[in-house]
Amino acid sequence: MRTRIPTMLILCLGLICWIEPLSAQTPLPKPDHIVIVIEENHSFSQIIDSPAAPYLNALAKKGALLTNSHGITHPSQPNYIALFAGFIEGINGNTCPLALTTPNLHSTLAQAGQTFAGYAEDLPAVGATDCVASAYARKHSPWVNWQSSPINTVPPGDNHPFSEFPTDFSTLPTVSMVIPNQQNDMHNGTDPERIEVGDQWLRTHLDSYVQWADTHNSLLIVTWDEDNGKSDNHIPTILVGPMVRQGRFGEQVDHYGLLRTLEEMYGAQPVGLSRQAAPLTTIWTAPSSTR
Repeated sequence: MRTRIPTMLILCLGLICWIEPLSAQTPLPKPDHIVIVIEENHSFSQIIDSPAAPYLNALAKKGALLTNSHGITHPSQPNYIALFAGFIEGINGNTCPLALTTPNLHSTLAQAGQTFAGYAEDLPAVGATDCVASAYARKHSPWVNWQSSPINTVPPGDNHPFSEFPTDFSTLPTVSMVIPNQQNDMHNGTDPERIEVGDQWLRTHLDSYVQWADTHNSLLIVTWDEDNGKSDNHIPTILVGPMVRQGRFGEQVDHYGLLRTLEEMYGAQPVGLSRQAAPLTTIWTAPSSTR
């Protein structure tokens, strides 16, 4: 059962009592695990309430649907880097390879005593740096750009094929990014077929985690890199877990704000332009005294 959030607080001074409204905000939770899945090139209106995406819409009803979520720019790669490192300066295309050195989600989580790993479908091997392999594209796996960095390095051992995504979810790192290949992330093909394929992939590969997470203080986030270029980069973002309120929420967020939310959850130092962003604050349930 989800915790009901009180909206009023009764305060008393002697025999005099009064009622004050409570803020909709609650402290940010600290999930044991977060899994972030990034989909491709679709706007909010293309996904939400679409009959081609029944699983995604079921997740949106189960958890929190952010109705004012936006990508940063176009094309794909800068948005992935924005979510991972809080910057896109000088990166305005899908150039590969890149060699980057700035602080990032991996490095700031490590400084806070937490862990990160990326899981990309069709990555040829652990630590592979290929630009393209089968339906894998490095432009969608931002952490790889730090593997050869002398500072803020992402070790090759934290760059995994999706085939190594744990079946024992308790062994997941603190934060994981999951990148379906370009056949399954809604990138290739035409609508509605590619939406249907991506939706079914999520059901097949992540639903067991969703069910487990609900009783294990863990969180799934599904978001998109960018829209289809026709809706001011308005994208769906869905969060599902026991710490999330159910409903539609108009709190404004972009990739920098989502990154800031992750950093705040674990007391990690904000990186890049996430320093100037606000974390999500209105979608969380009140902390449970039994957890």
